[in-house]
Amino acid sequence: MPTLINQHSYMDYTYIAVIVLAAVFLLIAVRQVGRFSLKIWQIMLCGALAVLLMGQIPVADAVRAINVDVIMFLLGMFVVGEALTKSGYLEFIAYRLFRRAITVDQLVILIILFTGLLSAFLMNDTLAIVGTPLVLALATRFRISSKLLLLSLAVAITTGSVMSPIGNPQNLLVAVNSGMQAPFVTFAWHLALPTLINLIIAFAVLRIFYHREFSSRPLQHEAPASGDIRLMRICQCSLGIIITLVAANIVLSFFGMGFVVTLPFIALFAAAPVLIFSKERFTIMHDIDWYTLVFFAAMFVLMQSVWQTGFFQSFVDSGAVSSVPMILSLSVVISQFVSNVPFVALFQPMIMQAGGTTAQLMALAAGSTIAGNLTILGAASNIIIIQNAEKQGETLTFREFARIGIPITILQVAVYAVFLVVT
Repeated sequence: MPTLINQHSYMDYTYIAVIVLAAVFLLIAVRQVGRFSLKIWQIMLCGALAVLLMGQIPVADAVRAINVDVIMFLLGMFVVGEALTKSGYLEFIAYRLFRRAITVDQLVILIILFTGLLSAFLMNDTLAIVGTPLVLALATRFRISSKLLLLSLAVAITTGSVMSPIGNPQNLLVAVNSGMQAPFVTFAWHLALPTLINLIIAFAVLRIFYHREFSSRPLQHEAPASGDIRLMRICQCSLGIIITLVAANIVLSFFGMGFVVTLPFIALFAAAPVLIFSKERFTIMHDIDWYTLVFFAAMFVLMQSVWQTGFFQSFVDSGAVSSVPMILSLSVVISQFVSNVPFVALFQPMIMQAGGTTAQLMALAAGSTIAGNLTILGAASNIIIIQNAEKQGETLTFREFARIGIPITILQVAVYAVFLVVT
């Protein structure tokens, strides 16, 4: 997510960057210009180049806006994800996890619950990288709509990541900057139960909109063919590193030691065995999703340019920080346009200065996270899923996502509002 940089007086009174952002939203929604079909990364790159060429952001600010930690985290996880796919180990994991599902209903609810709960500890972007090829393989094997399974993955990992301080970057920002003594306990106490309810709501909405896909025919599971054993063992080592380092961070946080190993280093440490010991290292590096990294670099530049205009900050006033429903609503809406991390960076100090309660901080974390269920651009994990899916000839359009995302988000906001007001 974009980093927060001190605002400059560089063309302060122009909102050209906001107009460019609106054009980017429109093009991503349409994805078609005449005979040309555009990729999301191409649209975002053009938006970033536009604000640079029109002088809406200095080059130095643009360079500083690119969050290197996020890029390094994604790079490391892309390496692990590609190795999992090439080795055949991902297919083996899918078989072990979902072989007991004998209907489409059971398969979808297992995907939602498993990836949702796991995203709370391995971060939603990680599950987006690893989960996309997994659900596409399941869709092909069982002749299920790929769109249904991609949407199931997207809403599950966004929703599930709400209930943990390491589920996503904005939650981590809330936990660290508020000085929480026991962030895992605090997040779980306020957000675990409503998040579980919201995962079930997500399933129910998908069940309604894709009711034709939920047939009574049994699913026939077949054990996967043997893959690259050597690469599988390397992948096991990489997964072991991820699980060990994340577990260490969780345990040490209870002793007030903070996060000893940052997420980018976890991803890079996990990628190291693949890059050092695998004979396929060059093929893996060639095949990872470089276009998604281009998208994020461009997005950081465009969002920082928009941020420096102060346009969206003007919609946030001190009166909004005392109401849980207002915090939730503003977080969902504004996070669509300036991304959730800079919004949290702006809004959290206002809540703290007004003597904000834990419930209000939890509303900020929940709202800025489930913003990802509203539209494609609401979460980085959505972009990762769609970009990876397009490598395999599948996609989700802006309309297809919003058709499901709007009702899910409205219902989820209501659930979090009720629980946080009561607590």
